[in-house]
Amino acid sequence: MTNPFAFTVALANETATADLMADLALLVGAGDVITLSGDLGAGKTAAARALIRYLADDAEIEVPSPTFTLAQSYDLAALPLIHADLYRINDASELEEIGLSPLPEGAVALIEWPERAPSALPPDRIDIALSHRPALGSTARAAEITGYGKAAAQVGRLEALRQFLTGAGFIDAKRQRMAGDASTRSYARLYRDGLSVILMNSPKRPDGPAIYDGKSYSAAVHLAEDVKPFVAIDNGLRERGLSAPAIHHADLEAGFLITEDFGRESFVEGAPPRPIAERYEAATETLALLHRDPLPNVLPLAPQITYSIPNFDIDAMLVEISLMLEWYLPDRGATPPDDARNDLIRQWRDLLGKTDSLPKTWVLRDFHSPNLIWLAERSGTSRVGIIDFQDAVLGPAAYDLVSLLQDARIDVPEQLELALLTRYIKARLASDNTFEPAAFAESYAIMSAQRNTRLLGTFARLNRRDGKPQYLRHQPRIWTYLKRSLAHPVLGGIRGWYETHVPPPQS
Repeated sequence: MTNPFAFTVALANETATADLMADLALLVGAGDVITLSGDLGAGKTAAARALIRYLADDAEIEVPSPTFTLAQSYDLAALPLIHADLYRINDASELEEIGLSPLPEGAVALIEWPERAPSALPPDRIDIALSHRPALGSTARAAEITGYGKAAAQVGRLEALRQFLTGAGFIDAKRQRMAGDASTRSYARLYRDGLSVILMNSPKRPDGPAIYDGKSYSAAVHLAEDVKPFVAIDNGLRERGLSAPAIHHADLEAGFLITEDFGRESFVEGAPPRPIAERYEAATETLALLHRDPLPNVLPLAPQITYSIPNFDIDAMLVEISLMLEWYLPDRGATPPDDARNDLIRQWRDLLGKTDSLPKTWVLRDFHSPNLIWLAERSGTSRVGIIDFQDAVLGPAAYDLVSLLQDARIDVPEQLELALLTRYIKARLASDNTFEPAAFAESYAIMSAQRNTRLLGTFARLNRRDGKPQYLRHQPRIWTYLKRSLAHPVLGGIRGWYETHVPPPQS
């Protein structure tokens, strides 16, 4: 059994308490249990209120004490949360009546007065014991934070984060929650002296089951295992004149960064969101510029340390394609026989062989609207702020253009897609007379079909395995893009397999 891990924080006032809870919020997720203990007036409800308001990104949201209601539920954008007060509980058996036994799945449980029902507490939990420190001021508190069971690692990481912020001079900065992505990373804006920066929490990726020739999925498809690839690629992009965020402070081992804040200017507008053509044009030209010259596959990272960009090989792409077989098709009630599944992989291996023989470049992998920030004060391609590239690999130049022009999260009209594809080809021809438009168009179709096949499976997995059903709404759009790419002659053979075995998503 894991030994508990504990450390103590001095809290001069409620602002310091709010900062501590914001830091904790960066590290907790669905299913975590946080208990708040201490005497009457020790600040338990104030701490709970600070955590809820941070997760809600709303400093004015009403957070009443649940002393009389016993439990209060919040359906927050980040994740659901239940706030309970056990002061009036006489026996652990009463918890079932208020929905705390068993604890609700997929929610954060925030429990005051846990000592009233100690036998009902889970072995994995974070406890925050608050106490008065009158010698330091009327509002001063001390918080002893203890992680039990699996939560010991979270509390250890919280202490490391607080030490990082102290060393960087941001421990007293105001925190603001930022929406995360589908990964284990989390983010916050830090405000100090009228300026803002981005705090990135990028823990080492836990190994999944070794089901792909002895490798986890992340290892098989070359997803970043820690923060080091982000730093290496960031420096590489900036050296080539592209707008990746400057890194102000870094702890490469712990996985904490403080970076330049590019702001909030998006590449889309309206409701439902649609592309801003001028900005998509600049992003297209950015890719053409990046792909113009040969790029190194080894980058400096720190003194005497380099980073080798992995090769996006055929086997990695086939593992991604298999997500459709493993997750999407079962959701749609489709079960192709083994010989049909083998035939799909054989056909895909032949198709991917065509792109594998092409010159390779940096594939940033998620070059699309959520990861691009418009920097209006800059000029040319420098106006395109790029913020997500830690999973970069060496692969076909067409891949990132597909990511941009067939955006998984917004509808890109086919007319705009074709206009930007033509714009990219013209830009490449202007700088390289050996560039072959027909070969690139073929590669674009293959990469489109590969990526959208993978996304059908990825979004199904995010729903069923990770409890994130919001990604299912993108599947009809992915299906439209997939059908668009399958119309290319190079995919004529495999088109029949999809028509026979792959049903469309539910609308």
